[in-house]
Amino acid sequence: MPAHVLVVYYSATGSVHRLARAVAEGAESFGAEVRLRRVAELAPDEAMAANPDWAAHHRETESAVEVAELADLEWADGYAFGTPTRYGAPAAQLKQFIDTAGRLWQEGKLADKPVTAFVSSAERHGGQESTILSLNNVFYHWGAVIVPLGYTDDAVYASGGNPYGTSWPAGFPSTPPDETALACARFQGARLARFATLLAG
Repeated sequence: MPAHVLVVYYSATGSVHRLARAVAEGAESFGAEVRLRRVAELAPDEAMAANPDWAAHHRETESAVEVAELADLEWADGYAFGTPTRYGAPAAQLKQFIDTAGRLWQEGKLADKPVTAFVSSAERHGGQESTILSLNNVFYHWGAVIVPLGYTDDAVYASGGNPYGTSWPAGFPSTPPDETALACARFQGARLARFATLLAG
């Protein structure tokens, strides 16, 4: 039976969305059954309207990608979380979803599962590593098994060499991840699926 992998993310202008799809592709290439889910948008319409790329991406994905539910967390054998950086921390939208998982945490249903994270920021040194480390604090509390990229594949070096997780410096205005970043994300998804398969077995 294939491992179940949940790729759940928040994306404003689309960079993290594209990374998430690549992570999902990588997990599928290892034979995992994958659910790709976005978290609900919390920002008011006027905030999105101030950034045309944000508003456009929201329209494009609003009906195309299902919104994550707690049932998805319970279903999965392994997790990949994606977020843009917000002052060196995860976006509030992703954090809000995580904060609703208290019941599953109390019941031990998030423990012993592999988890990995990926990010995007405007600048290469815009808080990418600290954002992943901030998410890891949640996973410690869950009792999850953190699966970093490490320096385990040439794709990691080619995409900038971040051993914490795939990271894309999108610039401003935002540019979509290039093929080297997407290749790294696919490797990260396959790596997560391998551990999910081992631990679920």
